[in-house]
Amino acid sequence: MSRAAIIIPARWGSTRFPGKPLHPLAGKPLIQHVWESCAKVRAADRVIIATDDMRIAEAAFGFGAEVAVTSPRHPTGTDRIAAVAKKLAGYSLVVNVQGDEPFLDPRLVGRLITALHTDRKADMATAACPLEPSELDDPNCVKVVTSLEGNALYFSRSPVPADRDGDAHPPRFRHLGLYAYRRKFLLDFVKWKQTPLEKSEKLEQLRALEHGATIRVLTTRATGPGVDTPEDAALAEKVLAARVSKK
Repeated sequence: MSRAAIIIPARWGSTRFPGKPLHPLAGKPLIQHVWESCAKVRAADRVIIATDDMRIAEAAFGFGAEVAVTSPRHPTGTDRIAAVAKKLAGYSLVVNVQGDEPFLDPRLVGRLITALHTDRKADMATAACPLEPSELDDPNCVKVVTSLEGNALYFSRSPVPADRDGDAHPPRFRHLGLYAYRRKFLLDFVKWKQTPLEKSEKLEQLRALEHGATIRVLTTRATGPGVDTPEDAALAEKVLAARVSKK
């Protein structure tokens, strides 16, 4: 079976939350929670934190992570992981795990890897969970529409699919920013220029669809809160504290 590497892009300069990867949650940096979850993925052969900041790199070395120091000029996390993946000649699958998901389910990451092992037609795999009614009109909540086979048809910030007469009640899903790629496809993807739909929605996964790629979408239950802002971090701290108190 082909080998898989998980790469966690982490940068210091978030506009909404500078230094976010090292923000302490339950006594550990945020990035460590993510790394520890990834280390539990049995289907992965390697876990790497990709960063352009030595503060993050030193913290990651401190808790035992493998680190790849990347250029500060990469425009996106996808470009950052591709720069690392380019050097991983022995790996055919690469997983992009965002460094701000402290409640990541290792089993879901394993399912994405397995999906690419078993479905040779898929270029990528991603995940989605049921959409809450309050999220339907939220442009920050990305929706995904799939085919009957479970492949992505479209991603949008708009409330899709529409229910014109209000009697169809179509299933609606919130996209989760977790991706598994065939390494070769990832290296091709980052060479392509931005596409019209990608520019319109500000969603880079549309670049893949506009080039005819097949994206397998796996459904899962809603996950714990991601951390985009200091307010999100406070909520995540409460969730972690509640979990510890139940043990």
